[in-house]
Amino acid sequence: MAQGRKRALVTGGATGIGRAAVLHLARAGFDVALNFNSSADAAAQVASEAARDGARVLLLRADVSDDTQVRAMMGQVEAAFGGLDALVNNAGTTISTPPKDLEAVSVADWDRVFAVNVRGLFLVTRAAVPLLRRGVEPCIVNTASIVGLRPGPQPLPYAASKAAIVSLTKQFAGALAPDIRVNAVAPGWMEGDWMERMLGDNYERLMERRAKATPLGRCVTADDVAETMLSLIVSNRFVNGEIVVVDGGFASTT
Repeated sequence: MAQGRKRALVTGGATGIGRAAVLHLARAGFDVALNFNSSADAAAQVASEAARDGARVLLLRADVSDDTQVRAMMGQVEAAFGGLDALVNNAGTTISTPPKDLEAVSVADWDRVFAVNVRGLFLVTRAAVPLLRRGVEPCIVNTASIVGLRPGPQPLPYAASKAAIVSLTKQFAGALAPDIRVNAVAPGWMEGDWMERMLGDNYERLMERRAKATPLGRCVTADDVAETMLSLIVSNRFVNGEIVVVDGGFASTT
């Protein structure tokens, strides 16, 4: 680790919120272990960008739902960094099935979403705790979602998995205190590829409508979420067990 730099692990760090988190952490003086599973080219690009900001970046390919792979990944982090000051549990997956179409949700799809989003978060957190205990004011930030707090037009297993993350965040906040703080962010409708896949041809129309209904006049971006994550990591040191909604005030005013 470069002198004076802290150390972070970001799961699902190749695209979207994970990518933004890696870059914000690098600019804030962190070396970053960047986990990915399938997006190797995108991960390499993010690593290159973060390196230009002075970060040492460790690229780690692992399926977070596989405990053997997670343990091996954490061994690589330990060998390279010696410990961790922050963990961003961001890895996630979903399906494209409309929430009203219950019969279209296969058991395999349901299990895979929960394996990555929920079991993966648990496995990574469990394996990271010994490294976090060696860190300076260590903390964990999980990626939840507004649909984990209130109904929304997202596939059923995804929404249920995000509700589970909300619960796990609060459970971990008590179980790991006072040594490690644990919080989560809950983004609202976010610009970018994820929502475009979910909304399909209706993306532009529905995002514009949501932006008009949002007090701050636009939808959330990955950078908005990453800024909130960074704030929870480097400041807000007496905030623990909270789910921070990042949606421009939409959920609070509608």
